Amino acid sequence: MVAMPVNIDMDVLRSFVTGFELGSFARAADRLGRSPSAISLQLRKLEDQVGQTLVAKQGRGLMLTEAGELMLGYARRILDLNDEARMALRGLNALEGWARVGLPQDFAETWLPDLLGRYSRAHPKVRVEARVDRGSELVEAVQRGELDFALTWGDLESAHSQVVARRPVFWIGGSGDFRRDAAEPLPMIAFDAPCAFRRVAVEALEDEGVAWRQVFASPSLAGLWAAVTAGLGVTPRTLEGKPPHLVTLDPKEAGLPPLGEVDLVIHAAKAKAEPHVAELRNLVLEAIAGR
Repeated sequence: MVAMPVNIDMDVLRSFVTGFELGSFARAADRLGRSPSAISLQLRKLEDQVGQTLVAKQGRGLMLTEAGELMLGYARRILDLNDEARMALRGLNALEGWARVGLPQDFAETWLPDLLGRYSRAHPKVRVEARVDRGSELVEAVQRGELDFALTWGDLESAHSQVVARRPVFWIGGSGDFRRDAAEPLPMIAFDAPCAFRRVAVEALEDEGVAWRQVFASPSLAGLWAAVTAGLGVTPRTLEGKPPHLVTLDPKEAGLPPLGEVDLVIHAAKAKAEPHVAELRNLVLEAIAGR
C-alpha cells in the first residue's frame, strides 16, 4: 500500500521560520499573535510531520539541529513560493504603473528586496523603484512626490503617516561578556542625529544617569555592524538584520538600561494610492505583521 503524502501546514512553517529569524519562539509567538504554548505545539506538529527533531536545547535557548537547518532552507523556499503564487494570481488583473518605495537599511539588507523581486515577477507591467536612505530623507521625498510610500523608524510624521508596528530595541554587542565600566563613559555606536535608535538609547542612558560617548558613527548600517564586531562599543538596534555572530545583551548583566520599543511608520504620498501601489503597500504590511 502506497503511503499517503503528508502536507506540511503553511502556518506551522511560518511560525518555524519566524522563530528562527527572531532568535526566539517566544518572540515569534508575540509577533504572530499566538501564545507560546501554541507555537510549541506547532513546532512539535512540524517535527511529527517530517519525522525529525528540528530544534535542541542549548543552555537556556534552542538551536537548530542538522535536520532543522535543512528544514529551514526548504521552509523559506516554500513560503516564498506560496507568497509569490498569491501575488501572481492577484496579478491576473494586469496591474501596471510605477511604484516607488523608500526603505530603511534594516529592511533593504534583509527580507524586503526579495519581496520586491517577487512582486515584480508577479506584476511584470509594474516598474518598481526602491530607494534606501535615512528616515528624514525618505519622509521629505514622499512629501515632494518622489516616492509613493516609505517605511521609517521612530516618531517622524507626515500628512499621511501611520504606525504599523512596534519593535523592541536591544543593546547589541560583539560578545556576550560585555560589561559596562562604571568608571568610564559607555562607548556607543550609532548613526548621527536624527536617529530613532540613538534617541531611544540617549534618553534611557540619561534617565539612569549613565555617561556615554559616541565612539563610531557611520551612514551605513554595515559600518555600524563592523564597528560592533571590532569591539569598539555597543549599538542600540532592533533584531532586523542583526548579523548572527553579534550578541543581544542582557541589560541587567551588562549594566545597561533597558531600551523599550520604537515605532515603525509608513508614510504615503496620497491618502488613496493607485491600485498597483496599494497592492505593494499591502504586501509589505502583511510581511511586517508576519515578522
